[in-house]
Amino acid sequence: MKEVTIYTDGACSGNPGTGGWGAVLFYGPHMKELSGGVPDTTNNRMELTAVIEALGALKEPCKVKLYSDSAYVVNCFRQGWIDNWVKNGWVNSKGQPVENQDLWKRLLERMKIHRVEYIKVKGHSDNDWNNRCDALARAAIRRLNENGGGGA
Repeated sequence: MKEVTIYTDGACSGNPGTGGWGAVLFYGPHMKELSGGVPDTTNNRMELTAVIEALGALKEPCKVKLYSDSAYVVNCFRQGWIDNWVKNGWVNSKGQPVENQDLWKRLLERMKIHRVEYIKVKGHSDNDWNNRCDALARAAIRRLNENGGGGA
């Protein structure tokens, strides 16, 4: 399996509000940047979308080291929340429906293809690639706002 490194980030202007996501993918000497946005969303949805879109850009099964500043995303897998949600019919520990089920289910489908290791990075600090993803996400928000909420 090819080994790929991915950095992702999501952002929201207001929460809910206009959202953007960014991802930077590395394979050997190659680097690819991805971004997009949604007019009415939440920060957590953008964090998830960044991961889904980044994994979706891979053309074959890969071993992935995925870096994110989102505790929501990283802890879900590192602490096994996702396993409990699936086992309990997408109900959380409080007995309520899991938020963003549609995106979690899409992400699980992508993870059937790839071997993903989630790694938490500190947001808005000295990690250049996390900062780059944040800049891509914020640029997507600006594009949406400039276009009156149209596509990014």
